[in-house]
Amino acid sequence: MYSTSLQQILAELERLDLMLRIQVWRVRGRRSEAEELAAFYIPDAEADELLEKVIGAPIWASVPLPAELRAVLQARLDQLSADVAKHTAESLREGVPLRLAELASMFDLTAFDLDVILICLAPELDRGYERLYAYLHDDVTRRQPTVDLVLNLLCPDLDTKVAARARFTSVAPLLQHHLVHLREEREEGDQRYGSWLGSTVRLDPRVARFLLGDDGTDDRLQPYARVVTPAASQDELVFPEAFGEQLSRLTEHARTAVHAQPCAKLILYFEGPHGVGKRTAAAACCQTLGHVLLIVNGKRLAATNAEEFPALARLIDREARLQRALIYWEDFDALLADENDARLAALLSVLEAHPSPAFLSGSAIWEPAGVLRGVTFVRLPFPHPGHKERLHLWRAALAGDTATSRGTALDLADLASKFRLSGGQIRDAAATARNLAHARAPAAPQITSADLHAACRLHSNRKLSELAIKITPHYTWDDIVLPGDQMTQLREIYNQVRHRALVYDAWGFDVKLAMGKGISILFAGPPGTGKTMAADVLAGALGLDLYKIDLSTVVSKYIGETEKNLARIFAEARTSNAILFFDEADALFGKRTQVRDAHDRYANVEISYLLQKMEEYEGMVVLATNLRKNMDEAFVRRLHITVEFPVPDVDDRRRIWEQIWPAATPRDAGLDLEFLARRIEVTGGSIRNIALAGAFLAAADGGVVTMQHLLRATRREYQKMGKVLTASELGEYAERVIKGEPS
Repeated sequence: MYSTSLQQILAELERLDLMLRIQVWRVRGRRSEAEELAAFYIPDAEADELLEKVIGAPIWASVPLPAELRAVLQARLDQLSADVAKHTAESLREGVPLRLAELASMFDLTAFDLDVILICLAPELDRGYERLYAYLHDDVTRRQPTVDLVLNLLCPDLDTKVAARARFTSVAPLLQHHLVHLREEREEGDQRYGSWLGSTVRLDPRVARFLLGDDGTDDRLQPYARVVTPAASQDELVFPEAFGEQLSRLTEHARTAVHAQPCAKLILYFEGPHGVGKRTAAAACCQTLGHVLLIVNGKRLAATNAEEFPALARLIDREARLQRALIYWEDFDALLADENDARLAALLSVLEAHPSPAFLSGSAIWEPAGVLRGVTFVRLPFPHPGHKERLHLWRAALAGDTATSRGTALDLADLASKFRLSGGQIRDAAATARNLAHARAPAAPQITSADLHAACRLHSNRKLSELAIKITPHYTWDDIVLPGDQMTQLREIYNQVRHRALVYDAWGFDVKLAMGKGISILFAGPPGTGKTMAADVLAGALGLDLYKIDLSTVVSKYIGETEKNLARIFAEARTSNAILFFDEADALFGKRTQVRDAHDRYANVEISYLLQKMEEYEGMVVLATNLRKNMDEAFVRRLHITVEFPVPDVDDRRRIWEQIWPAATPRDAGLDLEFLARRIEVTGGSIRNIALAGAFLAAADGGVVTMQHLLRATRREYQKMGKVLTASELGEYAERVIKGEPS
């Protein structure tokens, strides 16, 4: 029995040595002392000998072995072969890993194939074999085995040689799996010279390393693939229960495929966006099956040239076999573009022949049509984690973190409800929050709720800023002034977002609603009544980002382009967890019109399309309009909530005037805010403009805000609105303001 794989290889090489010894004896027997220069010319006697020898036999075959020696040598060869076969079987029964036997099993190699590999492997262990091969070639420059030498060593007659040539074709294992390479005798550019028999047979370096116990990944695959040993089990996966059960059934199916006949092949296509746990699930399946995972960078491989890709795909197939790994091909959908048809076909042909289950991963829906013959294909859409799963993932991501163990209780349930992040995003957000805590207090870091909210926003709005304008929330509930009913409505909206997990998940409304699980809101009212501020307050209170949609980037005069722009916005918003704010929405989504031409028809289509996307979106969408009457009523009825923003009355204007001032602003004691609230009937936005303009007037005139400054600013605000500030409105301040006297 062999205790190591190398012992088996050395025993096989002992048998090879005997075969070489026999042929060396025969070569020596036909040489004479006068033939020292035979390598540089062809003697007359050799020409005659070549004509007389049997076709296909080596020239030294004319030297017969003595009968008694032939019998002894054959007996010795038979004995060595029997000993190797016996010890190999014993070692395999005892569980000793033998690399040569594994290679034969992985690639369905015959005894002839193994002998070819041994002949090529010998110089990797002892360079003396190079000189022996040169001796048998009768050419000191031919130090590697050729097809002719291999056939002469292993085949007793021409018929056997002709049959053995099939083992060197491109569809036979040796060349198909790049175990050995053939190099023609002489090459100049595209021209090749010399017979095929003169082709050099070289063992692939990765195969030689494998046989000698090296499990490092092929150097040619370093930029594209890596081997990972799975750590997590399927019991540790965080998925909805039904999906977890389905994954377990597929893993059991894969286990059956691993031990089944080669025709029982399986490919699993994990479909879903980045971060939903596809790679983690594949790794857990591998852990259950007792395999490592070969992770392939599909996007990088798709960028290789069309000639290089098929060879790399076969090297990946070979590497997976050598590593006893299951393939996980990331970003497989990069091959679905039309320009990658040839690459896709090359990969699928490799997967058809691959014996083990393989995992493909992508975000696009794909079903193979007319390909993958004899292969079971399963497409598995990965669900986005629900509130329960997100909460579990947050707890796991922050478990044992010393930065959260110093007293502050974090409301992870609220975080899981507000931010619909994937598992990968949650892991990354936890790391970012940890970094934020260290940056703020390196000596005693402590993750706060603000850190977590900031981290969530950073990991959930990567591309939306390319399509919309980000508004940083800075208003609070105390800043906004609205009538009681409108404030109650805003609070109700806030609570709907906060408690959506309780209602949809815990109370079961999620299964009752296929769509419309987001919140679509219409803010209607004159300019300056607080619509944008209300959206700002909600975003700040909820800890969410607010994105104002720039209509100039959305509306297009070209038919169909507006819908494409809306699709991009909602696709990005789906992962951004942001509040979408469409200001002046009536400009885009006004009343549907009578269809007079194609543009009218498509304008109506745009409204219907927006409704569809809003119903699919599970976040918050706010539409703001200054003219409610211009909005399509059927459209408005489909929205969840409508909040009317009225022009503020006297009491509300008084509250706005009282709250508008920063604490550091110097104000005259004689400011009559009651007078301003009663006499100046403007919106909150205009009050803000007046206060700011009055502050600048005061800064240039004494540094204290007075009534004269505010009334002069009011006059300018009226002029901007196309109105005249009358003396009756100014009352006792009329004369000085009209004359423009400084205070």
